[in-house]
Amino acid sequence: MQPQPKAAAQSAILSLDAVTKDFPGVRALSEVSLSLYPGKVTALIGENGAGKSTVVKILTGIYQPDGGKILVDGKPVHFANAQAAAAHGITAIHQETVLFDELSVAENIFLGHAPRNRFGLLDTAAMVAKAREILTEIEAPIDPSTRLRDLSIASKHLVAIARALSIDARVVIMDEPTAALSHKEINELYELVEKLKAQGKAILFISHKFDEIFRIADRYAVFRDGQFVGDGDIQDVTQGELVQLMVGRAVDQIFPKRKPTVGAEVLKVVGYDHPTEFADINFTLRRGEILGFYGLIGAGRSEVMQALYGITKPSKGAVRIDGEVRVIRSPADAVAHGIVYVPEDRGKQGAITALPIYQNVTLPSLHRTSRNGFLRLATEFALAREYTARLDLRAASLETAVGNLSGGNQQKVVIAKWLATQPKVIILDEPTKGIDIGSKAAVHDFMAELAAQGLAVIMVSSEIPEVLGMSDRVIVMRQGRIVAELSKDEMAPETLVRRAAGIGDTE
Repeated sequence: MQPQPKAAAQSAILSLDAVTKDFPGVRALSEVSLSLYPGKVTALIGENGAGKSTVVKILTGIYQPDGGKILVDGKPVHFANAQAAAAHGITAIHQETVLFDELSVAENIFLGHAPRNRFGLLDTAAMVAKAREILTEIEAPIDPSTRLRDLSIASKHLVAIARALSIDARVVIMDEPTAALSHKEINELYELVEKLKAQGKAILFISHKFDEIFRIADRYAVFRDGQFVGDGDIQDVTQGELVQLMVGRAVDQIFPKRKPTVGAEVLKVVGYDHPTEFADINFTLRRGEILGFYGLIGAGRSEVMQALYGITKPSKGAVRIDGEVRVIRSPADAVAHGIVYVPEDRGKQGAITALPIYQNVTLPSLHRTSRNGFLRLATEFALAREYTARLDLRAASLETAVGNLSGGNQQKVVIAKWLATQPKVIILDEPTKGIDIGSKAAVHDFMAELAAQGLAVIMVSSEIPEVLGMSDRVIVMRQGRIVAELSKDEMAPETLVRRAAGIGDTE
C-alpha cells in the first residue's frame, strides 16, 4: 500500500493522484502522489533515478501518465502537450536554460506566446513593454532589446525566469535553479521565491542541496525508486530523517572510513606551464593515494588536468610515470601510459549519450573485445557487466541509451569506461557534481575501493566536505598556481578557503 500525502490546511492548486509512468523495460513512476499548495514551496527530494525528472515532465505536459490523475483545483485535467500545461498556469525553470542567443531578451521571454495587434501581427512595442515589466518585477536590470548572446550566464538565467513568469503562472517548478548561480545571485533567487509565495503561487523546488531545501522550503515530498515515500512540513523533519527516507537506510557517515596504504610514486609533474592557464605546477602522486585539488572557479585546476590528459598542450614541463619520462600529446597517449580522465561535463565530454551503456563502457577497450577486426558481442557485454556491477549501476539493461540514465548513473558509466582500461592514475573532475546524496556515497565508496586496490586517484572538487572527507593530501590552487599543499592533519575548512581566496597571504 502506498503512503498517502498528509493533508494541508488549504486546497492544493495542482496534484498528482496515483500517477504511473512506464518506459520500455522500466517503471519510472509507480502510483505516486504529490500536492502543491498556494503560497508554499514544496521541495521534491530523491536520489538520481527516483523519478523527479519524470514528474516534472508530466506536470509540464511533455510526458502523459499511463495511469492515475492530474488534478488542477481538485478537477481532473489532461495535458496533451506543454502548451496545455502552460494554459493551466504551470511553468518550469530548468537547470539548463533553453534560450536562443540570436534573439533579443524580449523575444526569448515571449517566444511562442508573443502579444499580437488586432491584425494578428507581432506587437513588438507591447512585447518589449511587458518584458520590461517582468524584468523589473524580478529586479533584473536587463534591457529587453539586448541580444541574448551579449549577456552573462547569470543574466541569461534571469531571462529564463522571466520567460517562465511571462505566462502568468500559478505553479512555478524550479529544477536545480541555483546550479549556475553565484552566492549573490542565489540570495536574489531566494528573494524572488519569497515574492512568488506572497503572490500565492505554488512552487515545486528540486535541489540536491539540503541547506537550500531547509532555507527555502515549507513542505517536502520524498520519492524513492519511482515511488512516493512521504511528505510533510519541513519544520517537522531533520536532515538525517530526509536522507533515510531518500535512500531507505540511515546514512550516518557520508564519507567512507579508510586507512590509506600509500605505495610508490606513480606520477610526478615537474614545471608544468601553460601560456594562459597555469604556471609552475609541481606535484607527486603515489599508489593508493587520493590527492585532492581545491580552488575557486577559475583557479586552473581543470586546465592542469586537461593538460595531463593531452587535451591541451603545456608550453613546458615534464611528466614521469613509474619513474619514466612520458610525452603526452593526446588523450590516446595518456590512456596508453595509464592516465584516464573523468570530465566535469559527463553528458557532453564523458559519454556518447545516444549509444547504449555497454558500447560506452567498452569503447576505449576495443582491442580487448575484438578479434581480427571483428567485435565479439559476448566479450563486450561481459566487460561492461563486470565494471557496471562494481559501481552498482541502476539501469533496466546494458542496452539502455546512456542519455536515458540519471546524472548519477551517467557518471558511473563514465567511470566504468575508464576503469575497464586498467589505468594507473584516474583523474576525477568534480565527480559528484549534480548528483544526489545516495549516488555521492556510492561514488565515494568506490573511490576509496580504487585507492585500496592501489590505483592513484586525483580528485578535483569545489565541495569542501568532499575534499576533507576523501583526500589524503590537498593541493590548493589560485590564479593558475599552486599556493598550498596540505597533509591530512593540516586540512581544515578555514585553511582551504583562506588559501584559495588569498586571505592573509604574505607570499
